[in-house]
Amino acid sequence: MTTTGARDASTPAHEVLDWTRGLVDPALRTAVDTLPEDMRHIAGYHFGWWDERGQPRRASGGKALRAALVLLTAEAVGATASAALPAAVAVELVHNFSLLHDDVIDQDVTRRHRPTAWSVFGTSAAILAGDALVTLASGVLGTSEHPAALRGIRVLNNSVQDLIQGQIMDIAFEQRDDVELAECQRMAQSKTGALLGAACELGTLFGDAAPEQTEHLRAFGDKLGLAFQHADDLLGIWGDPDVTGKPAYSDLHGRKKTLPVVAALQSGTPAGNELATRYQREEPLSHAELTEVADLIDTAGGRSWSHDQASRLLTEARHHLHAANPHARTAELEALADMVTDRDH
Repeated sequence: MTTTGARDASTPAHEVLDWTRGLVDPALRTAVDTLPEDMRHIAGYHFGWWDERGQPRRASGGKALRAALVLLTAEAVGATASAALPAAVAVELVHNFSLLHDDVIDQDVTRRHRPTAWSVFGTSAAILAGDALVTLASGVLGTSEHPAALRGIRVLNNSVQDLIQGQIMDIAFEQRDDVELAECQRMAQSKTGALLGAACELGTLFGDAAPEQTEHLRAFGDKLGLAFQHADDLLGIWGDPDVTGKPAYSDLHGRKKTLPVVAALQSGTPAGNELATRYQREEPLSHAELTEVADLIDTAGGRSWSHDQASRLLTEARHHLHAANPHARTAELEALADMVTDRDH
């Protein structure tokens, strides 16, 4: 088996992601360069390639976790990373479409330690730039001339529909006081898990995998995606702003009903009841109150529950990874899985 840029089995996750960026970024830039100039300008700013005036700069473009899953699963089933490069680019485009829209929906003014695109270029322009990226993703797959391209477009588009459904549920939860834990988990699986699962499935499709391998690696990505959301929700409350690039208690400002929050609200504990009272108030929470709310979630068991769920999901993801009987890249995929549940940003 030929592996483009293959590394030693002990390669840590951050080196795998650096390797991914080295492969994906040039192709991603080529794809974005085909956009109309205004959309290209906003997209390039969002990716960290230049500032708001179009002057070149080096800023974080994100972890490229989803793209890494595409390339590694392709190699895991016996193909080369380069064979799956169009799929990796398409997944990155879809992921960043979702980020552009999420920032608008949540009114977040900071991402990756710099102002969000909507706060620089305006809400409408950022929404349209996101639309441009998601349509470009299908175009990248369609022009790849890979035999799996058409099926890949269907997989990717289905994941976008799942992502949108998850986002709609997330928005609806903000207006409700009766969110159940099971429906919150379904929301998270749609909002985050579906795209990680699709990334793994696309890697196997572009790697011409056996159906059983595709099934197990898709399940690996699905489980990993929900574990990722648990970790993300924990960082949204207790993450270090200097590391995450977002304000302290970012998810609590808007009283978002994330996984640890809903677990605490459903706990039936005194702390959970007090949390419900704070969440139902109309007045904004002060910084001191945000700290108190975070402590209530912890005391009610939301923090430990999310940690335990992420650990369980990681175990299930590993089971599916090994059941796929990968030809290679097992260690790297496990390293990424570990990073998902043990990260600081």
